[in-house]
Amino acid sequence: MRDRVYGKVIAAAMITAMSGMLMAGCGSQGAAPESAVTEEAVETTEEATTENIDDTEAATTATPDKVDESTEGESEEIAAGTYFKKGVYANYTKETESEDKTYFYVFSEDWYGYTEDGTTGIGLPFDVTEEGDTVRFTFGGKEEAESVLKIASSEDGKVTGAFEDGIEQIWELLPDVDPKSFSAENYVNGPENSVYHDGLGWNIKYDANKFTVTPQNGQVFIVYQGEGAGTNCITVTYTVENGGEGAIKALGESWGSDKTTYSEGIFPGTEDVKGYWATLPPAEEGSGLYETAVGRDFLEGALIFELTGHNSGDEEKDMEVSDEMAAIIDSLTFTDYEQ
Repeated sequence: MRDRVYGKVIAAAMITAMSGMLMAGCGSQGAAPESAVTEEAVETTEEATTENIDDTEAATTATPDKVDESTEGESEEIAAGTYFKKGVYANYTKETESEDKTYFYVFSEDWYGYTEDGTTGIGLPFDVTEEGDTVRFTFGGKEEAESVLKIASSEDGKVTGAFEDGIEQIWELLPDVDPKSFSAENYVNGPENSVYHDGLGWNIKYDANKFTVTPQNGQVFIVYQGEGAGTNCITVTYTVENGGEGAIKALGESWGSDKTTYSEGIFPGTEDVKGYWATLPPAEEGSGLYETAVGRDFLEGALIFELTGHNSGDEEKDMEVSDEMAAIIDSLTFTDYEQ
């Protein structure tokens, strides 16, 4: 669905002249004398050779004209990636160059990617082709109209140009920024104010200096990286096997303890959605394991946030870890796609 523009590869025609050869056979009875045959053969050979040399010179002289004709206009088309390549570009106008850079073009490859606003997290996918000093973007889908960018300059990692509105803009390549893991919001806000947006429409805030967020096999693992007695993490699961209440009951029973308690309340990040809790208090001995899970009805099933922690016996440190994980769940919001 995405088009690429490749530079033309033109092969020049090669003309090879073949020299003719005249063979003189053995004379039979009544044939011309041998000397006459030899002289005649030499003359004929010289004529043929001269003619072929003339033809070769003519062909060689003609070859540059043919190459010039076939390569005419080659400079009008250039290979993709001449101006933009795989990477992340901050985009701004010349008037706003001194201000904070909050809008980005993320090139997943040199021929497609997406835009992203660092203040809202919103953007559009795009396809891109390059031709001469023109770059054509299609934002939102191939069926949409093209936006034509006229290039003014490209040097030192900065591309300057203007779309049809004539406003001169700059695309500045950000060094050492991986487009696969790039988040415009996190780049603008800093790691301590990181945001994770899940494809199902839920979002959380976290401190990337203390937590890693890893989507894997239909689950999301939010793991605490600081010191602790054991693993401290939040596992987010979407299941279609149960609704919220049934999913929490099944999870609580899987912990295998008669100390697990169940309760109901308003689900975090909402004002009127019922939530269901299962709680297993910290073990008095051993690893100090404790579990808290909250779930709700969601789409065709249930959305579950399971917090797993371990107490070390250091009350101050244990409280810090518990509060950090609780704050992540409290930051939960949901994207309103209708808006």
